[in-house]
Amino acid sequence: MDALIGMGVALVTPFKKDGSVDHNALSKIVEFNIANGTDYFVISGTTAESATLTKKEKAAIIQTISNSNAGRLPMVIGIGGNNTAAVVEELENTDLSLFVAVLSVAPYYNKPTQEGLYQHFKAVAKACPIPVILYNVPGRTSKNMEPITSLRLANDIENIVAIKEAGNNSDQYRELIRKKPDDFLVISGDDDLVLDVILEGGSGVISVIGQALVSDFSKMIQLGLKGDSDAAKTIEKRVMPLIELIFEENNPAGIKAVLNHMQLCEDFVRLPLVVATNTLKSKIASAILEMKSQ
Repeated sequence: MDALIGMGVALVTPFKKDGSVDHNALSKIVEFNIANGTDYFVISGTTAESATLTKKEKAAIIQTISNSNAGRLPMVIGIGGNNTAAVVEELENTDLSLFVAVLSVAPYYNKPTQEGLYQHFKAVAKACPIPVILYNVPGRTSKNMEPITSLRLANDIENIVAIKEAGNNSDQYRELIRKKPDDFLVISGDDDLVLDVILEGGSGVISVIGQALVSDFSKMIQLGLKGDSDAAKTIEKRVMPLIELIFEENNPAGIKAVLNHMQLCEDFVRLPLVVATNTLKSKIASAILEMKSQ
């Protein structure tokens, strides 16, 4: 699926000081990404703080992004959860005509078996009229979806077309890439590993840092996809310190601190998250300055 090759970005949800969604800042981030090389947008993901958003807010955010994007880039929407029936109901009652795919996170908190994960995604895919991207992020869900389960889903279910793998496990990436069906995409969800994943045969990234370092990160991805590892690694070396910093406390507080430094949005987050500490903000400012000097 060509629309999912390259650099997708997991958009943040900017907030105002009063906690309301800052739609003007969101439009500014969308435009900045389109102008500088992002390949597609991911909406209502973890980085968007979707767990803290009301249905009304989610609908308004989709409208803002869609209006700003104006059909220029493909869009993916995040719909997932740990209640299979509720996810199926949401899929059946959501207008998905604006989107090329659904990104669906593995169930969290209730820690299903591998068979439970398989049956969950089988039900999700059956209810979804557009392609599905599996999302494995065991650092958040407390349950790793093993490659054997991901590959079983990839082989058995036609509209499961990709996986966003974010286990930060190089061996797991290699196994998925080595054994996957030819038309199944392995997309990195780990900004710090993405270049190695692409050089091994991955299809790109759904990135957090990409929405801020759009030009550099997208260029690195494209160089990697072309097999120009030396040029890509030069960029990777320059951006890696900032990548490490944005995840030092929590996501998306780190990336919002970067976007705030770039004057794209304020750095407010919703509880239970808190804004980045002044210590981290200082580190981020220094890292950006150092990066610009190279």
